[in-house]
Amino acid sequence: MTSAALADSTNGVHEIDLPTTLKLAGAQNLDVQIAREQLTEAKAIHASAVAQFFPWISPSFTYRQHDDKLQDVEGNIIDVHKYSYAPGAALAAQVDIGDALYKSLAAKQLVKAADHALDAQRQDTVITAAAGYYELAFAQGSVGVAKESLRINSDYEQQIGHALDAGIAFKGDALRVTVQKQRSQLALRQAIEQQRITAARLAQVLHLDPSVELVPIDSDLVPLSLIETNAALDALVQQSLVQRPELKQNEALLRASQNAKQGATYGPLIPTIGGQAYFGGLGGGRSGIGDTFGAQQDYAIGVSWRVGPGGLFDFTRTRATESRVKISEFTLGKIHDDVTRQVVEAFTHWQSLNEQLAVVKKALEAAEEGLRLAQQRKEFAVGIVLENIQAEQDLTKARLDYLKTVADFDRAQYALLKAIGKL
Repeated sequence: MTSAALADSTNGVHEIDLPTTLKLAGAQNLDVQIAREQLTEAKAIHASAVAQFFPWISPSFTYRQHDDKLQDVEGNIIDVHKYSYAPGAALAAQVDIGDALYKSLAAKQLVKAADHALDAQRQDTVITAAAGYYELAFAQGSVGVAKESLRINSDYEQQIGHALDAGIAFKGDALRVTVQKQRSQLALRQAIEQQRITAARLAQVLHLDPSVELVPIDSDLVPLSLIETNAALDALVQQSLVQRPELKQNEALLRASQNAKQGATYGPLIPTIGGQAYFGGLGGGRSGIGDTFGAQQDYAIGVSWRVGPGGLFDFTRTRATESRVKISEFTLGKIHDDVTRQVVEAFTHWQSLNEQLAVVKKALEAAEEGLRLAQQRKEFAVGIVLENIQAEQDLTKARLDYLKTVADFDRAQYALLKAIGKL
């Protein structure tokens, strides 16, 4: 199912699978699109910084006219009527080499940082979408469990009703079964509500119309095997420190701040070079006398240093850039520690759920067998009725526990992949 098919349909039910969910998350999520535009902006800023090294052209046309009094070079005041015009173009360049050099280097690192930020945002969105998909799958499974619970209790209510009519059952038993049936109906309605809410939240992550109700194609949750069972924690931590885009992003930001510090320290030592070349013509003369026009060229070049704010001996600027470098170093250290913690938590959670799977599977098998044995008993004593109700409740809870553990187990594997930077 394509994103266009989803977007064009409203107020309908549409099936979706996990690959489609992850694909849409990486393509249509608004946070990802914002990060993508921030990368485009960083590239444009870098291109602008590099363009400072190149000259610019300034086409021009100037017309001047003077009438009446004017003082000549000897000091006489005379009446003058004259005009002049100068069409041409100036090729000019003024480059603060030190500032432009280090700014371009810093801008290049900011492009790398924005690129890694896009990767990090994409991974955050993908893991959010994966978690949303498994929540939706669990919600759908809960609806199925609630329906099955309602069916079992409805059948049992019908059976004990026949026994009550035959005079071999106690009315209190029938009322107990009716209460359990009503509870099953309530649980079913709540499960349907939760499924719809979960679908709307997933649609928001995928930037789809929330009125489109998403339904997982795979109705049964099964445990995935995305992580090797013999994976070692130390090895996963080392992978995360090499591959996590958040670390790469902040390493690039650190290099950018270091370039800015070098620009403040050494940039003012490099002079500013300016040059201009004018190519055109000059024409004009006295009013009423024939026009004179001819070619004209002017050239100029200069070298200068800036002393004071923004230049040599600007110690406050240097101290500010040094502080930004230290802030970047501390931030990188915090993220380093945070990434390590995330890997440890994700690894521990995945291992725990791997062990819980075996437990809930055995509990489910035992609950199914317990209900089967309870249903085989034909007596309708009070204890037996309660036994059937309890067996059905145990089975429903075991099924929900199993579904939730499977959903959490699969989701935990995606979380661990994200934690080590391999999502």
